[in-house]
Amino acid sequence: MSPAIRAFLDMLAAERGAAANTLSAYSRDLTGAEELIGDLAKASRMQIAKLAGQWSSLAPSTVARKASALRQFFGFAVDEGWRDDDPSGALPNPRTNRPLPKVLSHDQVETLMKRAEFEAQSGKPASIRQLTLLEMLYGSGLRATELVSLPISAVPRDAPLITVMGKGGVARMVPVSERARQALQDWIKVRPGEPNSRFLFPSRGGKHLSRVRLFQMLKELAARADLDPTGISPHVLRHAFATHLLEGGADLRVLQTLLGHADIATTQIYTHVDAARLVELVNARHPLAHRG
Repeated sequence: MSPAIRAFLDMLAAERGAAANTLSAYSRDLTGAEELIGDLAKASRMQIAKLAGQWSSLAPSTVARKASALRQFFGFAVDEGWRDDDPSGALPNPRTNRPLPKVLSHDQVETLMKRAEFEAQSGKPASIRQLTLLEMLYGSGLRATELVSLPISAVPRDAPLITVMGKGGVARMVPVSERARQALQDWIKVRPGEPNSRFLFPSRGGKHLSRVRLFQMLKELAARADLDPTGISPHVLRHAFATHLLEGGADLRVLQTLLGHADIATTQIYTHVDAARLVELVNARHPLAHRG
């Protein structure tokens, strides 16, 4: 890895609060480009233009991601005085069709909830934790990382809100439903004593529950609830939270705040989801739909 890339990654970590996974992705894309054309801080516009041919076999979404990483790097290089020009215009700019997120129906969410509630009646800490995690994912629309890394101090006492640290170290206030508050209170009563852990959902060694384990837990719960496990994940439940709120009349700007989206364009995908559901409904239920 060149010193320039290292400096860029250090900036992302220090100034933007980029997560480890984000830094790793940028590192792979930038070092991969350097392996193809040499030192990015000194590469000519002609060398950069050759990347389009090198990436021709990749999916448009992958090319778009790599190009985005390079554009940000070149902007940083110009700011640092390493380059007099910004050669980003030579990068490919493929059109990508962003896929609509998977959405659970109200009935599917209810089935999942009922199974989790039934298992929580056993009083087992693992089952109570499972219900709490599910309530927080669907009831507050948290990202998986935001949820598993919540500190114990985030549990609300009187105010029905929690402070969540989102992407880039940006904090936001998220409402907690009455159901989720009750689940949290039940979990606190049986939460294992972890003297070295400050997290609401502690794991061994003072760490918190991993995103991978959360993913596995939801898949296993879905199977026990006779739902297709491939259609259930923390992110799918976040999508369900957003889509069902929008169906209920939530304002798009409010939804943007709740989800922690920096750009409302990201939130607007849920209007497409809602529109797609309306078209499906018309095609399936309209009296003329089945006429030749």
